[in-house]
Amino acid sequence: MFNRAEIIDQNFSKRIINGDLPQVSLADCDTSGLQSHGAFDLFESQVISRHLDLKARKLREKGEGFYTIGSSGHEGNAVFGKLMRLSDLAFCHYRSGAFMIQRSKQLPGATYLYDQLLSQVASSEDPISGGRHKVFGSLPLGVPPQTSTIASHLPKAMGMALGIRKASDLELEGAVPRDAVVSCSFGDASFNHSTAQGAINTSAWMSYQNIPLPLVYICEDNNIGISVPTPRGWVKENMLHKPGIRYYEGDGLNIFQLYKVGAEACEYARTMQKPVFLHVKTVRLMGHAGSDVESSYHSLKKITGIERDDPLIHTATLLLRLGWATPDELISIYETVRSRIDRIAEEAVKRPKLETAVEVMDSLVPAKSDNTWPIAPEPEQRKELFGKQWSLMQEPQQMSRLINWTLMDEMLRLESMVVFGEDVAQKGGVYNVTAGLKQAYGVRRVFNSILDEQSILGTAIGLAHNRFLPVPEIQFLAYVHNAEDQIRGEAATLSFFSQGQYTNPMVIRIPGLAYQKGFGGHFHNDNSLSVFKDIPGIILAVPSNGLDAVRMLRHCVRQAHENARVIVFIEPIALYMTKDLYKEKDGKWNFKYPDPSKEILIGQFKVYGDGESLTIISYGNGLYYSLQAKKVIEKKIKGKVKVIDLRWLSDIDYQKLLVSIGKSLNILIVDECRESGCHGESVFINLVQKSKKSLNIKLHAAKDSFISLGDAATVTLPSKESIIEESLGLLNE
Repeated sequence: MFNRAEIIDQNFSKRIINGDLPQVSLADCDTSGLQSHGAFDLFESQVISRHLDLKARKLREKGEGFYTIGSSGHEGNAVFGKLMRLSDLAFCHYRSGAFMIQRSKQLPGATYLYDQLLSQVASSEDPISGGRHKVFGSLPLGVPPQTSTIASHLPKAMGMALGIRKASDLELEGAVPRDAVVSCSFGDASFNHSTAQGAINTSAWMSYQNIPLPLVYICEDNNIGISVPTPRGWVKENMLHKPGIRYYEGDGLNIFQLYKVGAEACEYARTMQKPVFLHVKTVRLMGHAGSDVESSYHSLKKITGIERDDPLIHTATLLLRLGWATPDELISIYETVRSRIDRIAEEAVKRPKLETAVEVMDSLVPAKSDNTWPIAPEPEQRKELFGKQWSLMQEPQQMSRLINWTLMDEMLRLESMVVFGEDVAQKGGVYNVTAGLKQAYGVRRVFNSILDEQSILGTAIGLAHNRFLPVPEIQFLAYVHNAEDQIRGEAATLSFFSQGQYTNPMVIRIPGLAYQKGFGGHFHNDNSLSVFKDIPGIILAVPSNGLDAVRMLRHCVRQAHENARVIVFIEPIALYMTKDLYKEKDGKWNFKYPDPSKEILIGQFKVYGDGESLTIISYGNGLYYSLQAKKVIEKKIKGKVKVIDLRWLSDIDYQKLLVSIGKSLNILIVDECRESGCHGESVFINLVQKSKKSLNIKLHAAKDSFISLGDAATVTLPSKESIIEESLGLLNE
């Protein structure tokens, strides 16, 4: 009684034979531009999508398939697979089966039906994810893979759309033609997610200022999110008068009306270079997924009432009313597709699967790209660029200025590099680190963003899709926590779920960490890097001084350009303006700007001293205070201390680290981040596990606390004094 998939399957033929058909409107049939062959083509795609859903449940019952969120009820989106060009990049949600089938018909020789079944059974031969997830995605079809996405793909769709005109204006070769549009589909429940609202709002904000944005938002509204109903009229009332975004309303049950409205919406976005919101009425059949018992929150009457509006039966009715088909012809199509899918599935289940961790992890990091690293610009070009600052480059400078010069240099080297974020343009950022960049490179390459970190990072992902090298700035470390899924769930997973076919290289600059006595509150003094510890495949850089910052940032840009890596570059705010190390005016923490060819490779650490009595391992601010403590400790123990600056908190080569530690058995790890979950924990564990000697090792990290204000701002953090105390205690154990 409650196997609704079987009932819906059986009802198609029964209702067509019995003439138990819904009321349909023929009003748009003559003016839609959709001819009989096109309508039949769409109907076939809808039927294929339906049978793929049915087959997914059968495969799951046998333990041969692993994903049952289907597209049933949303098959009207096949229309967009016909309207959109292959060169129009599409970001799809998980109910886009008919769209993908129809889109594949634009590509001669496409085997998308077989490909989807390989994906259903998690075969390693699945051409998009290699069996890592059942996704809608394809490189030749121009569909970057999205997994079980809710709304996290909206910001990057917006960023991709922004990059189309931007590439044209900068005379760069993008990934799509200059007249392309970007489509992005999602559901009515997803519409309420803060990520969706942020992206839509940012799109409107840009469009309101006449910034070109050829973007089609497709909200497929089935009136429910799993079990929570969407209030009637909620989506429409929110979007009908949204400044900067034109609203269209489509009927997902009527392919003629939807084709007509969809064509108008796409043409408006393409010609006017403005975003549109296409609100499509759909239904949801078979519940949210195979595991969803819809009868637990819907009455049988409600369920059967929704099933009366099966879009396949609506399309079939239109074809019958127009005299373009007979009931027998429609049923024949339906059953022929079933047999075809059954035969293909029999072969798909036999195909190989991923079997080892090495195989699964193979695409975590993209393969090396064909991009070559441009040589540094000629001195005369650089001299002209830096102007009055040229002479200052021969003198020692603080970290903030050295990073600024690095950005200036690398933007000259790479014309695809863009810098953006809150206040980075005219103001030059909160700490003037991006000062002068806009004046040097213009608003198309250096621009301010809206105050929304999800949109900033999503914009970066989207721009990277169009072959830019984005360098977004998140104003403070704590602000990234509002948007970390754009890194974790989107940027870092793209290569993994596409076998490296799609990448979104970027360098995310984040001023952060603690030790700012005059700028309190955990939002400005945040010593938590643990979120980055949990993201596979990214590179995490934390320089401790200006000289290293320059050479590390250059290498980060190079890694993003050559190897399509996603990189997080943490800039210790408290060290931005620091000039002295041991005493006032010693100038030992100011450095000359290095030659543009100088870089620090990933994993390269720096060793200060060659002592064997004690080794201190740290990074960032911790390194700075460890060097201060080193002198005092050496005097007290009458021995030599070695201090190691990790620099990179990812890709740590522990074997080389142990070689550098050498004969020293006493090791103090100084970590300015919170003890629970800090990177120092991993360093501790790895050294203990990998060392052949018994080490006397201790972790000295910050307390598990937020940061306070004023004089209390540093009391929970490692200091010169506490490092001395912990070191002496370790040596006396």
